[in-house]
Amino acid sequence: MTKAILYTIHVSPPCRTVELCIKALDIEVEQRVVDLLAGEHLKPEFLKMNPQHTVPVLDDNGTIVCESHAIMIYLVSKYGKDDSLYPKDLAQQSRVNAALFFESSFLFARMRSIFEPIFFNGVGDIPTDKVEYVQKGYKLLEDTLVDDYVVGNSMTIADLCCGSTISTVMGVVPMDVDKHPRIYAWLDRLKALPYYEEANGGGAKRMAMAVLATKDKNAQQ
Repeated sequence: MTKAILYTIHVSPPCRTVELCIKALDIEVEQRVVDLLAGEHLKPEFLKMNPQHTVPVLDDNGTIVCESHAIMIYLVSKYGKDDSLYPKDLAQQSRVNAALFFESSFLFARMRSIFEPIFFNGVGDIPTDKVEYVQKGYKLLEDTLVDDYVVGNSMTIADLCCGSTISTVMGVVPMDVDKHPRIYAWLDRLKALPYYEEANGGGAKRMAMAVLATKDKNAQQ
């Protein structure tokens, strides 16, 4: 059986989420970079895998899984040595699922509302209401972190997706450490992972820098 293939682009937070999961599971997956600027995600062969033409996409020997949260659940369920990253216990699993939905519909959506207009619509500023919207997300995550991790005192896939998004957006919308000590302590725990910088840290910094540089360029036009 050949290795699974992950179609990805490293600066993308959802792609880095899956890359973190792969590292956490200690499995080998071939990574193929999709050049979005060249339109590779719009080619017929890619659209056949994912009609929504988004990354990441996993091809596990013919089993196609799209969307980062779905990919992580699939990988942990199939390749995990245990269920610590995605508990089988329904009560615990429901808490992880709630955190996944919170990240997808709340944290990531609020980040995306800032990033997309800058990259694709030539916007040269970040409206105050959108900054406040992100900061409300920070507050909710801070309130959620009553334990060491997003769900309890051990890491789950909820930490991977929330960590990828938060580490990216805070490079654009600064986070006050005095107001969010739990988030900073939680991020420090994630940064202690031996694979964190390779799988997420560098990509988060590059994405934030690209957003700010593009914003400034748009403002000058």
